[in-house]
Amino acid sequence: MKTIKVEEIMKVLLDSWSLESSSKWSKDNPAKGQCGVTALVVNDILGGEIRKTKLPDGWHFYNFINKKRYDFTDSQFLENITYNDLLSNREEAFADTNAEQYYYLKQKVSTALFS
Repeated sequence: MKTIKVEEIMKVLLDSWSLESSSKWSKDNPAKGQCGVTALVVNDILGGEIRKTKLPDGWHFYNFINKKRYDFTDSQFLENITYNDLLSNREEAFADTNAEQYYYLKQKVSTALFS
């Protein structure tokens, strides 16, 4: 099994995010609206936990792997995030996306990492 580095996943995510993975995506802000779907796909690949923090626009999801926080979509925000690191789950993160967006991003990321 190939060992995946966090930096490698970040690059693949940037190349994979699109309107197909979030209706809020834009060229100027590719991470916009990608938190739930990204947390799910990263969880599929690297395991760990899905965590959440309450922000003015709603819940923000990210990953917690080997006792470390990884927020692959924090670039969507202008302000710094004060993290609550509340334990979440796949069901809550999935409520932030839909099956089409999830399967699209999972396929794009998996193909880029494992092909």
